Amino acid sequence: MTFAQEKRILNIMKKTSTSVNNAFAEVGKSLKTWRILYELKAVQVAERAGISLGTLHKIENGDLSVGVAALFEVANSLGLLEVFIESLDPLNSDLGRARVSENLPQRIR
Repeated sequence: MTFAQEKRILNIMKKTSTSVNNAFAEVGKSLKTWRILYELKAVQVAERAGISLGTLHKIENGDLSVGVAALFEVANSLGLLEVFIESLDPLNSDLGRARVSENLPQRIR
């Protein structure tokens, strides 16, 4: 890793909350665990996701410089993209189900 790349990552981490840093690291660790459970080599997942092996390693190590699209491609290649989508669906929460009948505004000003 070059000095410029290292500096960029440090700047990203400084601007990102600890909880987001930790969450990204946990997601990367979980994706790696799924890859290993499926007995897939890193190169296989990288090829399926259409990303470089280096990018996959960044994702698995919680590097925040990786784009969300690459993260989603890895999740998709492992059959986990629906898990991401379903986890954010408001109707999968008590609050969302309770307020589903309300006429919610399209945006809050």
